[in-house]
Formats: sequence, structure tokens, C-alpha cells
Amino acid sequence: MNISVVSRNIGIALLFNAMFMFMSVIVSVIYDYDSAFSPLLLSGVITFTSGMFPLIFVRRQEEIHIKEGFTIIVLSWILCCIFGMLPYVLWGGEFTLINAWFESVSGYTTTGGTILQDIEALPKSLLFWRSSTHFIGGVGVVVFMLLILPMVSTFKMRLSKMEISSLSRENYRFRTKEVIRMIASVFVGMTLLCTVAYMLAGMGLFDAVNHAFSAVATGGFSTRNESIGAFGSFKVELVSVVFMLLGGMHFGLLYSTFVERSPKLFKSPVTKFYIGTILAVSVLIMADLLIGGVETSFWNALWTSLFQTVSMISTTGFATSDTSVWPALSVLLLMYVSVQCACSGSTSGGLKTDRVLIFWKNFKVQIKKHMHPSAVIPVRVGESVVDNSMASAVNLYIALYFFLIFAGGALLSMMGVDYMDSFSASIANLGNVGPGFGNVGSLGNFSQIPVMGKFVLALQMLLGRLEVYSLIIVFTIWRWR
Repeated sequence: MNISVVSRNIGIALLFNAMFMFMSVIVSVIYDYDSAFSPLLLSGVITFTSGMFPLIFVRRQEEIHIKEGFTIIVLSWILCCIFGMLPYVLWGGEFTLINAWFESVSGYTTTGGTILQDIEALPKSLLFWRSSTHFIGGVGVVVFMLLILPMVSTFKMRLSKMEISSLSRENYRFRTKEVIRMIASVFVGMTLLCTVAYMLAGMGLFDAVNHAFSAVATGGFSTRNESIGAFGSFKVELVSVVFMLLGGMHFGLLYSTFVERSPKLFKSPVTKFYIGTILAVSVLIMADLLIGGVETSFWNALWTSLFQTVSMISTTGFATSDTSVWPALSVLLLMYVSVQCACSGSTSGGLKTDRVLIFWKNFKVQIKKHMHPSAVIPVRVGESVVDNSMASAVNLYIALYFFLIFAGGALLSMMGVDYMDSFSASIANLGNVGPGFGNVGSLGNFSQIPVMGKFVLALQMLLGRLEVYSLIIVFTIWRWR
């Protein structure tokens, strides 16, 4: 293990955090030096110094090997979360050490769950920093880091493949540097467009920027206690739906569609399955809300169900209504989309629509093979043939994913947490969705979860964001020959 290479590249990732901390300091100055000025300034100085130290004293090296690559990715996430909690701890308030850690991990992993009972009590600059962690984590600290790495090692492609799910690689037909620039340009471009759209819908600049960070990164942090519902505006909700929907789609396909005028996005079977799932679940929830008497207006039921479905499947977690009082069928349907989630190559978490689609395609093939044992029937997704190793890997990942959901829920239940809170929180945090149901629902928070429970949920967020294997592999690196 070349510690010098690891420390130097992690330092670059920390510098990105320091940059946004100093931007938050400027926000504090704009708002008359609010109470977070000193915590943010001190945090920025500490993070900047820590990031610069290896860049000054460690000699630049060209080669990165597999051990260093995995370690850089995982430690970048963990250390960014640690340094990212500094402004919270130094500011105080509701931010105990474990609460600050939970909030920081939730921000970077774009989960959006919060321990805050009164979000609006935070100073503007701290709210901006909180939303900035979504922006930083949205396309991955490592992707931003690779964008400016002054090296030509072929291992750059391996690093990008760890950040970009294997199921989405076939749609990136560019060299690594171009891939990273494409991701960054799509993400930044969408964030700017979303900010402008929110302002046209009636939001002020501050709220527009913060909610754009959350919507495009599919994070979910809001500047209001009642989330998007606090604005009481159909236009604001419409902008949110559009950008949450886009944030859950494959960035490579979005780039091809809007830059190269390619119809690939609309022809993609994964995109069709994603949109189809949203429409089907929204219609079923709408009917359930009307039958259950939760909504009496057809239009209100349709729009409320569509908004919450898009919010949950994209793993954003914005809310316009209290889903904890919804009928059981609606809750179960939202739990399903919280597990499936959006597409690979996007900022969303969860199993990913790609894996679920491959699973169902493989299931159909297995049924046909039982009927025709001698037949050779490939698993097809659109025009692509999924080989047996990929299908097996998908099935294994799904099994592991459900085991982790059960393990997280069981651990929380052992700590005295209600079973609905336990398992919905486990689903929401492993899938980087944010809100669960019950006390941790769309208009609730995680403040009542025990200390060790918050630690478990934070670990699940990291596992979900790093797609399980990367985090596990790093802890076995010392055994590699």
C-alpha cells in the first residue's frame, strides 16, 4: 500500500470541501455574520490545511494500483464525512457528536434524513453548508477529484468504474476524462437550470439554490421544516418533480439526449421501466387514497401520489404530505419504490432500476427454461444480452441488499425502536432515500433513534452509497498478497 499516493489524492478531495466551507462563510457575511460564521471559518481552515498538507509534503506519483484505488475512494467518503461534521459540532444546538456525524453522512451520501427537529432554527450559512454536502456527494467526491488529477494512469478508468455502477458503463462511450467531464457538466448544468426554474416558480435565491442542490443530487435536505410542502406552490412542486425525475435518470443518456440530440434516452428499456414503475405506482396509490378517504379530490390524489412516488423512487425524499397517515397499500408501494429506486449512472441509491429489470428478465427466462429444458434462451435487456455472470451478480447483490435491510431493521428493533420505524428506516437509509414511515416519516426525523441506532443507520448510508462491495473490500485489503 502506497500511503503517499492515498494521502495526496484524499487531500484533493478535502480541498473541495474546504472550498464549499469558505463559500458558506461568504453566505454568513451576506447575512450579517450569522452565528455559524466562526464555526464555518474554523472548519474551512482546518479542512484546507489538512487537504494541503499532503499536497505540499508528498511527492506526486503517476501510478495508482488497485489497493490504492479502493482505499482512495472509501477513505475520501469517510474523511469528507468526518471533516463535514465540524461546522455542526462547532455550532452546537441539536448537534451532539453522533447527531453531527449522522447529518454529515446523510448529506454526503445524498440520503437526506435528518436529526433536526427545527431546521429553520439553523443560520442561513449552516443551511447552505448542509445543502452543499448534497452537491459535493451528488456525483461522488472521487469523480470530482479525478477530474483534476494530474496523472495519466490507466487506473483512472478503474476508479471511475467504481464510482459509476457497472450496469451503466455500456452507455459511456468516451475516455475516462471525457466521462468525468460529461458527468460534471450534466450535474452542474442541471443544478443551474433547477435554480433558475425554482426562482421563476416563486422561490427566493437562497431557497432556490439550496433546493436545487437537493433535487438534482436526489438528496432531500430542505431549508424548511415542512420540506417542499412549506411553499404551498404547485409551480414549485412541478419543478421539483421534473428535476427529481431527471436526477434519477442515467447521466450519460441525458448528455446524449440534450447535447448530441440522440433518442437513446427514450429508447432505453431501463428508462421505460423506470417511468412505467412511476406511473403504475402513482395510479395505484391515487386509487388507494381516494378509496381510503385520505383525499377527496381526484386531482389532489393524483398529484400527491405522483409527487411522493417520484420523490421516493428517485431517493430525494422531498415531502408535500404526511405519508405516515396513508393507507397500508400506499405505504407498501412507497416501500417498494424505496427499494427499487432509480437508474444506474444517476445520483440515486437503492438497488437501481437496472438490477430489478435484469432480475425480472432473468425470472421470465428461468420460467421458460423449466418449460423447455433443452432451449437456449438468453436474458435480453433491449438489444443487449446479459451474460450469466452478470445475471448471477445481480441476484447475489439483491440477496445481500435484502439481508442488510433485515440486519439493520433487526438491530434497531433490539434497541427498542418500533418495528415500523426500524425496518422503514433501514430501507430508507440503505437506499439513500431519507424518510421512512412512522416517526421517521416524510414530516418526521431521526432524532428519537438511539445513539447506536444512528451509528448503524449512518453505516447503512455509506454501504448504500458505495454499493456495499467497495466498503467491504477496503477492510480486507490488508489480507491481499
